[in-house]
Amino acid sequence: METSRVKPGLNGVEGQKEATQAAGKPIGLVGEALRAFALALTLVAAVVMGLDKQTTTIPFQVVPTLPPLQVAVTAKWTHSSAFKYFVVANALVCIYSALSLLASLLTSARKKNLSLAVPIAIGDLVMVAVLFSSIGASMDFGLLGMHGNSHLRWNKVCNVYGKFCEKVIVAVALSSVGALVFFGQVVLSIISLHKRSQ
Repeated sequence: METSRVKPGLNGVEGQKEATQAAGKPIGLVGEALRAFALALTLVAAVVMGLDKQTTTIPFQVVPTLPPLQVAVTAKWTHSSAFKYFVVANALVCIYSALSLLASLLTSARKKNLSLAVPIAIGDLVMVAVLFSSIGASMDFGLLGMHGNSHLRWNKVCNVYGKFCEKVIVAVALSSVGALVFFGQVVLSIISLHKRSQ
């Protein structure tokens, strides 16, 4: 009886599976690194905004003949619904990043495809939308604080609460980088899903 001369893995099917797994490994490692980076960025952004508070003394004129009263006024992130949304959105994305990173690591450790790629890709896309919407809301409110609105006679407040506004800028910048990292993760997920479908 004659044995097959075809070497194992060279029959076209097994070799294709190995090539697909080898091609998916670098994308998986980059994806996990991006996911960890996004987790760190959104966590720091939520903490910076969540701890943002500044108290300043403002002169308040009651009667023109008397000297102005010095009133202590505090600016907090909880005074703005846009900043509340920002903190909640970044905390949500941070939690999602941790859970999806854990699922990704467990899936790659077992070397099994648990059909999590599509739900994670959809979740990543939703997180990008949530982050960008919270960034937009915070930037709008922040610009109002920096420049005011002369048409509505709203004065700028960042000249009074400088440190508060600086921390808002840092938090929004960190979250923006996190959103771009998540967008990169979505692109990698699409490429990975496309390679698997072929």
